[in-house]
Formats: sequence, C-alpha cells, structure tokens
Amino acid sequence: MFVAGRYLKAKKSQRFINFTTLLSILGITIGVMTLIVVIAVMTGFEEDIKTKILGTQSHIVISGYSGGLENPDKVISIIKKDPEVLGASPFILTQGLITASSGSRGIVIRGIDTMMAPSVIRIRGIMKRGSFSDLDDSSVLVGTELARSIGVDVGDSVSIVSPGGVITPLGIIPTSSTFRVAGLFSTGMYEFDSNMVYITIGAAKRLTGQKGVSGIEIKVKDIYSASTIARRLLRMLGPAYWAKTWKDMNRSLFSALRMEKTVMVIILLFIILVAVFSMVSTLIMLVMEKRRDIAILKAMGAKSTQVMKIFLIHGLAIGITGTCLGLVLGLMVSYNLTPVVSFIESVLHVDIMPKDVYYITGLPTKVEFWDVFFITSISMLLSLVATLYPARQASNQDPVEVLRYE
Repeated sequence: MFVAGRYLKAKKSQRFINFTTLLSILGITIGVMTLIVVIAVMTGFEEDIKTKILGTQSHIVISGYSGGLENPDKVISIIKKDPEVLGASPFILTQGLITASSGSRGIVIRGIDTMMAPSVIRIRGIMKRGSFSDLDDSSVLVGTELARSIGVDVGDSVSIVSPGGVITPLGIIPTSSTFRVAGLFSTGMYEFDSNMVYITIGAAKRLTGQKGVSGIEIKVKDIYSASTIARRLLRMLGPAYWAKTWKDMNRSLFSALRMEKTVMVIILLFIILVAVFSMVSTLIMLVMEKRRDIAILKAMGAKSTQVMKIFLIHGLAIGITGTCLGLVLGLMVSYNLTPVVSFIESVLHVDIMPKDVYYITGLPTKVEFWDVFFITSISMLLSLVATLYPARQASNQDPVEVLRYE
C-alpha cells in the first residue's frame, strides 16, 4: 500500500500518466453518476405511473362472460366475504361524445356508484374544482385537460351522446343527455384527464340503455397479491365470471418500462467500460514506466505476488475513487433533480417533459438501495478485473533482463 500510494503521487516525469489517471477517475465518476440518476428516474417513472393508475383504476375487475352483470349486489356480497378485499363497487364503462359550446370530443364514460366508488378508487383527492359530493344523475365530472379542450368550467352544461340508444325501424338512434359540470378532476396523467368523464350509474344506465353493469371494481390490501386473490374470488363465484388484475390491464405499459430500464442499464454500463479500458491503458503505461523500480524491488527480495498487489491496489484506488465520487454526485442529482430540470428548462427554453406526450406531468425519482448497490458493485468489479492484466504483467517482469538493458 505504501508503494502503491507513492505511485499515485505525481512526478514531473509522470505528468501524462497522472493526467490519464484523472481521466479514468472522471470516466468512472460520470458513468456511475449517470447510471444512478437514470435508474432513479426510470424507477420513479414506474412508481409514479403505478400510483396514479391504481388511484384511477381498481386492483381487480370482475365481470361475466355474458357481457356484464345483471345482479351486481349479489356478486359484491360474495366478494366482500374475502378478508383481503377492502372495497367493491359496480361500474359501467362505455364510450361516447361530449359536446359543449366550444367544441366536441370523443370520451370514455365511466358510471360509478357515488357511495361505493370512493372506497375503491381515488376520486375525492383528485378533485381540482367543484366537489365529488355534488355528483348526481344530472351532473358530470370532467378531466381538467378535457374541460380545457372543449372550453367548459364548473356549472356549465354539456351534452353527452352514447353509441347505444333506442332501436327504431331506421336502426339504433344514439341517446343524448344534457349534464351540468359538477367538478373538474386531475389524475396527473394526461391520457385520463383528457378523455374521461364520471357520471352516476343511474345516469349511465339511462344513457346507454343497460339494465345491469359492466363489472365490479375491487380494492385489496396487497396489490402484489391481486392475482392470487382474483383466482380465489373466481372459485367463490363460479365459472361464469372472469377477472383481470391491474397488472393484466396495464401489462404492455409496465413490460415496456421494465424492458426500457434493462436496456438503459446495459447501454450506460458501456460508459463505465470505456473508463475501465482507459484505466487499463493507464496501468500498462505505469508498468512500463516502473519497470526499473519493479526489477529493483524483486532483486531486493519482493515476491511476484507482492508486486502484483501494488498495481492491484493502485487500480482499485482509481476505481474506488471514481465510484465513490459518482455515487455522491448521482445521489445529489437524483434527490435534487426537479430544480435541476427547472433550471435547464428556463435556460434553454424547452419543455423536457411535455404532458401531451408522456403519461405523467413531472419528472419523479426514486432511489432504490439495491439499484445503487448493483451499480457500485459492478463498477468495483470492473475496476478489479481491469487491473488484473497490468498487475500480472508487472509481477512477471524478469529483474535480470530489466537491469541488464536499463
């Protein structure tokens, strides 16, 4: 360690080697920092989207193969017998057209039970204007982005047209009803806020002509046990029913996020690999520069393993320094990313996260211990592997040949 420490100190004849050493440390620092920040952002994305989706959607949806449920109260009574179920509520889901004085737009119509729905989905906490308690058979709750696009506010009237309607000799005539806007909600997800409206189940039945409901929404204690609970509920209900969990309803989204996270880790690891190759070249140059020192040490009785340890310690010092600096900087940026992004946006006059493109309207981060542990461990391991060849070459130096010609 003493000799390795001496080799880390600069000398006039070794300015270039010390410069490449600094570049190696800087490369590892940038690689580790970038990996930590990117993985923290992608983990934050996944958690934020999951939270917002589960706030708008239920954990489990149960319906019948016949296309709906004629007797939802009976099904709910059976579902609530399961101790893992926190709440259950009927719903009607359909599509339609909303029209106001400033325009019209295609929407997703969601009929809910005003008494049961709050125990299953997050509806009261997402209200931005108006109140959920004002929702009745003659009113509607509209997403903030949808309200902005058609130019309505609380108290305004809108017309909603449903594709289902009255059957006449001329065909099916769509049903149209006028509703008062009772409130505006914001889930934080542009897709929901720009396309969805909430009405009561009674209003939805009148609008669509349905006698029953589309299904039952269920909230459970442990969202990661939703699949097990769903199978148990189906055994209780019988073969005429099917169930979907929140994972099934958003499988493509979360699969894409996991795939993207994995690919980004692999790509960004190449930054550390480039820095490691730089470190290998630096150590090789150091070994060539120190051939005479190595020969003298071995002539004085130093063993090959001792010489090898000198350069292993030297290389690990570079790797550990770069990893620790990258770890500190990565955590600092991850925990303060919002002001950093705001500063960049104000300087460059760009919108890094346009809400009409991404599912979310902010840039959340979440630092996971195991992600940080994996990144730092990989960096340390690569640094150790990078030192093996130069250290082995140093230990294999023949002192007789070196001292003869130098």
